[in-house]
Amino acid sequence: MKALVAFCGLTLFSTLAVAASDEKKPEQTPSSSAVAEVDGVTLTMADFEAKRPAGLFQARNNFYEAERKAVDEFINEYLISKEARKEGITAEQLLDRHVNAAGFKEPSEETLRVYYEGVDTTEPFEAVRGKILEAIRTRRIARARSSYIQELRGQAKISFLVPPPRASISVDGAPVRGPQGAPVTIVEFADYECPYCQQIQPVVDKLLSDYKGKIGFVFKDFPLPMHSHAEVAAEAAHCAQDQGKYWELHDFLFSSREYEPAKLKDAAHAMNMDADRFKQCLDGGAKASVVKSQFEESQALGLPGTPAFFVNGRLINPNGTVSYATLQQLVDEELAIAAREKQRSGAVTQAQREK
Repeated sequence: MKALVAFCGLTLFSTLAVAASDEKKPEQTPSSSAVAEVDGVTLTMADFEAKRPAGLFQARNNFYEAERKAVDEFINEYLISKEARKEGITAEQLLDRHVNAAGFKEPSEETLRVYYEGVDTTEPFEAVRGKILEAIRTRRIARARSSYIQELRGQAKISFLVPPPRASISVDGAPVRGPQGAPVTIVEFADYECPYCQQIQPVVDKLLSDYKGKIGFVFKDFPLPMHSHAEVAAEAAHCAQDQGKYWELHDFLFSSREYEPAKLKDAAHAMNMDADRFKQCLDGGAKASVVKSQFEESQALGLPGTPAFFVNGRLINPNGTVSYATLQQLVDEELAIAAREKQRSGAVTQAQREK
């Protein structure tokens, strides 16, 4: 399944000021390092994180994403240089041979004229023909280069060793779909009324099916202000949780897109819940505080919109699209990390036994 999903937005802006000093100081742990001084009182990172544990998560995650992108480009350059040495030519000659020569065949006049019809211009075709040809060439060469680099990467064993920032997200008391203690936990912050959350649901279902037994999935509520039924839908799911029917109502909300209280009560009755108990819970707002708490958690994490996914605390592409491939990549990385940790732990245990 190949799906690309955008997100419903609630934009948040933050400014981070960092002071640096060239003066040499004794080494400090990150938590004990001073970040500010107010009226002679030194404030440390530990002080900050005690009050705002997720306050710098977005800044750290943004830096990590930029760092990873830069390192990926460096890896691509390294692989191109390595392959060029292997073929006994320069990197430029290598790209000419495998990308430029193979990546562009001049399109027909008919193709150029079809392209011209889609261009917003008052100039005649003959005046812009060269520009159209160059635009097509540039796009095709870029596509050919990307394909060639992916081929080189597929032949190499690549591990990105810079540890990602991980958010501490409590799942205590939350329903988990999948085994307890799974090596990978995915937490989704979403809104039942958000169309993008609805679109991504089949992708989540496929991922859980493909990695059955390896993933624990937790859903957290992030009802957006523009969705008038989102809060009551979230509260209904938690009312159902009291009767062991959380996931049944969760699935109903996404599949039916029915949010009116009367429809929710009918659904609860159809699921063989205690209808009076469910009605009392929903009408009395018994779960409003639970939903509010999860919404506040999303705000503390600086999430810009829904859906937002964390894989073992790692935030996925918070300002863009989410796809099966993106989720799969992080799940595979986390499973590999878990396998290495298990192997390392086993080796340490064996060494201790042999002492």
